[in-house]
Amino acid sequence: MPMTEELLEFVAIVAALYGALRLLLHWRGQTWTGIPTQQRELLHWMVGLGVVLILVTEDVLTRASSRVDAALMSWIHVVVPEPLTPVFQALTLSASAKVVFPVLAVAVAALLVKRRLWECAVLASSLLGSVALVYLAKTAIQRVRPALWETQWYWGSSFPSGHTLTAAALATAVYLCVKRNWPQARWPVIALVSLWALLVALSRLVLGVHWPTDVLAALCAGVLLALGVAAAINRNRRLAIGFDSHPHGEDLTRWSS
Repeated sequence: MPMTEELLEFVAIVAALYGALRLLLHWRGQTWTGIPTQQRELLHWMVGLGVVLILVTEDVLTRASSRVDAALMSWIHVVVPEPLTPVFQALTLSASAKVVFPVLAVAVAALLVKRRLWECAVLASSLLGSVALVYLAKTAIQRVRPALWETQWYWGSSFPSGHTLTAAALATAVYLCVKRNWPQARWPVIALVSLWALLVALSRLVLGVHWPTDVLAALCAGVLLALGVAAAINRNRRLAIGFDSHPHGEDLTRWSS
């Protein structure tokens, strides 16, 4: 695609996403300048992630990224020492269903004891939403997994990376929960969960079971999913405040009460 066409496509996507946001705000009786600065910044981030997700998905569907994907995979296979493979296998395992479901079940049970409905809803919905989204996307797109070297078999097609999308969604959900209850700890937490999600994404490349565009799209989709889930849950006042009369911290995803 010529550079001019790519630029026009980029501008069109950005304009469409901002237009959709303004229509949503108008439907809710709000204006762009009438929402808090932090929420506008969050919406800018969401638009940016949406643009990347759309462009990457289009490249995957048209196979425009195939050559770059293959080159990056070959480079990773050369530069990452083979003795580190077990480390990346463990990172992949940390975002698998056999780990995240039991861990999340314990976390949700503990939060229910503390009567934190909002946190339970965000964590559980982010996980279940990621599973549903991965299944639908894999079934619809049916991208062939890399076969550059012998790898372990995993269910489903290559796009998107399910482990990465789940990790990104849970990392975002955990950050939102921590920011809501312990805002002073939000920066160390976002550093830790971001590192985990990125390492999970890298592990899928090192193990040779996903293309780079698979994990890039999955990172964007996972973050957007968790933010969307939190915003939707905030529309339910009972879930938004849980059993407390006043939740701790300011929630970036609260557009309005």
